[in-house]
Amino acid sequence: MMTELEKDEQFYRDTEAIAFPKLDDRQLAMLEPLGIRRILRRGETIFKAGQRDMALAVVLRGEIEAFESRDGQEQILATAGPRDFVGDVAMLMGTAALVTARGKADESEILEVPAGRLRQALAELPGVSEPIVRAFIMRRQRLQRDREFAGLRIVAHGGSREGHLLDDFLHRNHIPHRLIDFESEAGRALCERLHLAGRDLPALITATGMPLRRPSLREVAQVAGLLRRLGSEDQTEISCDLVIVGAGPAGLAAAVYAASEGLKTVVLESYAPGGQAGASSLIENFFGFPTGISGGDLTYSAQLQAFRFGAKFSTPAQALSLTVTEGECRASLQVEGCGAVLRSKCVIIATGADYHRLEAEGREDFEGVGVYYAATALEGSLCRNSTVLVVGGGNSAGQAAMFLSECADKVLLVIRGEGLAKSMSSYLSRRVETKSNIEILTHTQVRKMMGGKTLEAVELENTQTHERRTVRTPAVFSMTGAKPCTDWLPPEIERDAKGFIKTGHAVAEAPAWKGFGRTPMPLETSVPGIFAAGDVRSGSVKRCAAAVGEGGMAVEGVHVALATYA
Repeated sequence: MMTELEKDEQFYRDTEAIAFPKLDDRQLAMLEPLGIRRILRRGETIFKAGQRDMALAVVLRGEIEAFESRDGQEQILATAGPRDFVGDVAMLMGTAALVTARGKADESEILEVPAGRLRQALAELPGVSEPIVRAFIMRRQRLQRDREFAGLRIVAHGGSREGHLLDDFLHRNHIPHRLIDFESEAGRALCERLHLAGRDLPALITATGMPLRRPSLREVAQVAGLLRRLGSEDQTEISCDLVIVGAGPAGLAAAVYAASEGLKTVVLESYAPGGQAGASSLIENFFGFPTGISGGDLTYSAQLQAFRFGAKFSTPAQALSLTVTEGECRASLQVEGCGAVLRSKCVIIATGADYHRLEAEGREDFEGVGVYYAATALEGSLCRNSTVLVVGGGNSAGQAAMFLSECADKVLLVIRGEGLAKSMSSYLSRRVETKSNIEILTHTQVRKMMGGKTLEAVELENTQTHERRTVRTPAVFSMTGAKPCTDWLPPEIERDAKGFIKTGHAVAEAPAWKGFGRTPMPLETSVPGIFAAGDVRSGSVKRCAAAVGEGGMAVEGVHVALATYA
């Protein structure tokens, strides 16, 4: 079998042509009117690590190089010659550059395509956008597998809850980074050089080498370029056609369709795109992927697609309130550095739902250091050769159990009921039931969690016999149902007894619809122009594909609503 290093080397060989394509005469001619020619001297910088909204640099003659500067040393990552271009997916997303680019030859000539015009070209010129976008995506994948590339660095105490949160936030937002244990030789050396003490941790080391002590998620998002100003500093109101609150499958699908159809679209996400689906290790029943696809890969691709069509994202950004004035929506947003009100003609609420917390003694002490709500490679690495627990009987729990069974010695699937048939897809339940290192514990609940700085053991109770036993484990994955994220909404948005948003025929008699001149669209709420899609909607099918479909349907309703306002 190939070693991990050999697999990486094979990957680099197989992806070389995709990551570094040569532009032909036709593609160069398409880009020429969008850019400005520039002469570069040796060592002259094109863009720097940490910079946002960089121009695409197409080499016409000479050479330029991209490099990472770390701890006083330079690592050359790529050299570009004639017909090559320098850039990666940060140019598409508007996030911060991970590397610095400069002239290598004594004299080089480049075509610089400004960020705004590049995004226009990627949306409107398929002949040139396909090779560039594919190259951007592949270059990011290669950087993430590069053992020598550091990207952003997090220094944290081993098992630190705060360190895991920063690690998870960057991981879920697909920002290359490295987590360094303070107790390791590398961690101590780095902290000594940067004058970081234990009380300063976790610390984020930026691409420029500057340390941020105990940063908030918003500070991390600003460094990574995820938290974007939606308007100028002096604006008190920012206008758009559509605000999408939540970037799970429904919100991302809506963003793709709305932006591709010319709507000025803003997407607000409180943590990371993908929602519950983004945390799934493998989705096997999504249309078009016969061998399955990870939720993170699926939703990341959707986000890049929305970016390509011009949708604007801000993460983490949370809508605090929503009020309606004269048939339009006014959403007040909590966006650091932006005190403006975001005013939109329509709103799609796609905030999904939050997993329920286990009612187990001591659970609060181990959030993020033993209790998790996603089972991805990040969490899986913490469970190698151990016994782990997955709590829940739905598809998410089944997928997590199957994924973790590949790295853990044993997986205990803890369910309150008598079996999986009522709550899990049959193909998945059969797979779980026949997996040799998965044990299903029926009529069982977690009663207590124990440990020091991290989780070490749990106490389980059989609810029929009331027998209790202790299981040593470093991790419990809780997937026990969810509560809709609707507490921020005004009372005018009608909800069912469980808090899910009513739509369509269920709200036809709402006060706002009386005498309005039309009936609500299928996904329209009790307030005209406001839609709900995905898991947050009452009566929705809790499946990723269904959420994607609802996102597209909601945009069709938005067009009807906009025609009403016109």
